[in-house]
Amino acid sequence: MDELRVNLGERSYPILVGPALIDDSAHFKGCIRGRAAIVTSDRIAPYFLARLRASLAGAGLHAIEIVLPDGEAAKTWETLNQIHSALLAQHCDRKTTLIALGGGVIGDLTGFAAAIYQRGVPFIQVPTTLLAQVDSSVGGKTAINHPSGKNMIGAFHQPILVLADTGTLVSLPQREFRSGLAEVVKYGFIYDAEFLAWLEVNLDALLRRDAAALAHAIRRSCEIKAEIVVQDERETGIRAWLNLGHTFGHAIEAGMGYGIWLHGEAVAAGMVMAADLSCRLGRLARTDLERLRTLIARAGLPVEGPALPAARYFELMRIDKKAEAGTVRYVLLKRLGEAFVAPVADDLVAPTLAQCARAAVAAP
Repeated sequence: MDELRVNLGERSYPILVGPALIDDSAHFKGCIRGRAAIVTSDRIAPYFLARLRASLAGAGLHAIEIVLPDGEAAKTWETLNQIHSALLAQHCDRKTTLIALGGGVIGDLTGFAAAIYQRGVPFIQVPTTLLAQVDSSVGGKTAINHPSGKNMIGAFHQPILVLADTGTLVSLPQREFRSGLAEVVKYGFIYDAEFLAWLEVNLDALLRRDAAALAHAIRRSCEIKAEIVVQDERETGIRAWLNLGHTFGHAIEAGMGYGIWLHGEAVAAGMVMAADLSCRLGRLARTDLERLRTLIARAGLPVEGPALPAARYFELMRIDKKAEAGTVRYVLLKRLGEAFVAPVADDLVAPTLAQCARAAVAAP
C-alpha cells in the first residue's frame, strides 16, 4: 500500500493506494466517529457493497445504504435529494460520515451532499474507477450538472480519506478504463514531461492492466493532483491547469447529452483541441501536438470531437466556470509538461473546431 497526503492544514487527509483496501477495517477505525452512510450506484453495489459493509462492521460500525441510479445522467438535484431524504429518514446527524463507493458521479454527488447536509458533514471517497482514483476523488471538488453545463452547481468540500483500492479496477469495463486513462495522460501533458515519457513507454502495459504499471500511474497521478491542490485549493491559479481539454470536453458532454460520451472520451478529444489551438497560437510545437494526438489514439480514445455546430460549442463553452464576462478562457500548452490559461477570441478558435470537431455524432 502507498500512502500520500494532501496537506491542507486542518483539512489535510491521506490517500491510500493499493489492493484489497476495502476489506481492511483498520482504515475506518478512528476515522468515523459517528454513524456511516454508504452511497453507491445500482451498478457498483453488487460488486463491492457487501465487502465494504463487512469491513465497516469489523470496525464496529453499522452503515445505512443508499443506492442510486448509475451514470452521468443521474447527477441531478433529484438524485442529490434522494441522498438527503434517506439521511433524514434515518435521523442522521452532523456526526454522520458519508462514504462514496463508486466512480466520479457517485463521488461528486456524495461529496456535494456531504457539503450541504446540515451545513456540512464528513465524507470518505472509495473510488472504484480509474478516472475517480486518479482525479475526481482527490481535491474536494463536488458538484451536480445543470442541463446547460456540467458541474455548474457544487461546492469545495474536502474528504477526510481517499481509499483507492486498485483491485476494484479488475472488473471495470474496458471503455471506462480507457476513459480514465485520459485523466492520467493529462498529468503528463500539463505538469510532468518525465511522466509523459514514462506513459509513452508503458501505455501497452497499462492497457493490459499490469499491476505494477497501474500502481505507478495511479500513485504519480495522485501525487501531481495533490501537489497542485495544495498550491491552489480554490482554483484561482495553477489548479485550472487540471482542466486541460475540459472546456471543450464539457461542451461535448452537454451538447451530446450526459452519458453519451464518457467524461474521459470528451476530455481526450478536448485535449487534442486545446493542443491544436495552442499550436495555432504559436505556443506549442507541431511535433508536440502530434505526440499528444498519437498517445491519445494509442489509448483507444477519440482525437476528434463530435460534429456539433461551432455556434453550439461556443454557446456551451461560454457557461464554462473559467469564462469571465462572457469571454471563454482556455487551458493551453506552452510545451509538454507546462500549461497556461488565456482568453481566446472565437474567430481564433473556429479553425480548431473546423479541424478537430468532425467525428460522427455518436458515442465513440
